[in-house]
Amino acid sequence: MLHTFPKILSAENSVSECNETTDGEACCHSNFRTSIGGQALIEGILMRGPEKQAIVCRTQDGLIEKIDNLKFSKTSHSSWNIPFLRGIVIFIDSMVNGVRALSYSANLLPEDEQESENKFDLWIENHFTEEKSQKVITYTAVILGVLLAVLLFTFLPTLLAGLFSGIREQYFLRNLVEGGFRIVIFLLYIIIISKMKDMKRVFSYHGAEHKTIFCYEHGKQLTVENIRLESRFHPRCGTSFLFVVIIISILVNSIVTLSNTFARFGIHLLLIPVVVGISYEINRWCGGHDNLLSKILSAPGKWMQHFTTNEPDDSMIECAIRALQLVLPSTKGADAW
Repeated sequence: MLHTFPKILSAENSVSECNETTDGEACCHSNFRTSIGGQALIEGILMRGPEKQAIVCRTQDGLIEKIDNLKFSKTSHSSWNIPFLRGIVIFIDSMVNGVRALSYSANLLPEDEQESENKFDLWIENHFTEEKSQKVITYTAVILGVLLAVLLFTFLPTLLAGLFSGIREQYFLRNLVEGGFRIVIFLLYIIIISKMKDMKRVFSYHGAEHKTIFCYEHGKQLTVENIRLESRFHPRCGTSFLFVVIIISILVNSIVTLSNTFARFGIHLLLIPVVVGISYEINRWCGGHDNLLSKILSAPGKWMQHFTTNEPDDSMIECAIRALQLVLPSTKGADAW
């Protein structure tokens, strides 16, 4: 359903402290970790809880929110509870939902700010119903996104390393060189994206999402004033996950002992689900622990958040507060990590 909220959220509308109310109550101690996660959108935020997800976007008419019950959750599908397999399932599901949310937020922009539809989108809309056309466009975007990621972070590093004839059959060294190229390409990609004018506001919403979740986990009132003081660097961020994926891919791909570049690329493709499954479990473990090892494992991803998050303004924080409130579970503690 779709609602508009022309007025901004004030402290009086915010979440109360622990033991005062269950609306937004995280926990009465600072070690609580929520499974609620989010994604920055175009002038908005997607928050996903254990029971539902919410999109909240800021428009000229105020805040617009869209709430959906989760059709695919750990309570409805057993695969969510199977280690390693759940990482693959959650990754795919998150990509699909993320693309849908981005498309929804883009459509809320004023017409003069929206990009004109390309011929492919127009052809889809002319040959399918509105509901089916949205699905086709969404899944096409997901497939193209996966292909781009495979090209940049799997094929290109394998190809570049293969150009060094002296290491073609020195498999351990070749794998390290491939991993080095993979890290450099990833860093350049993130840094270039962070410099784009339009992405700076998206990354500010990303910062608002992190700060709001931190505030909730610390059991504080969800007010703009409290959230401003929180860190924008969260250990369970998707940026951290992607960095872990790259590191794990270096370790997993070390078993490949083929010299032919295209044969190596084919095996690397087959190993991607293994890499994603292991990476998810590591990220999940880091998110649930606070010790030296978890800090070391999450440090590179948190460092990368210097590029993928910016400090938000108050209007962005208000947007994040509302999105989080909408996905809080009906049973206290049901969102515990």
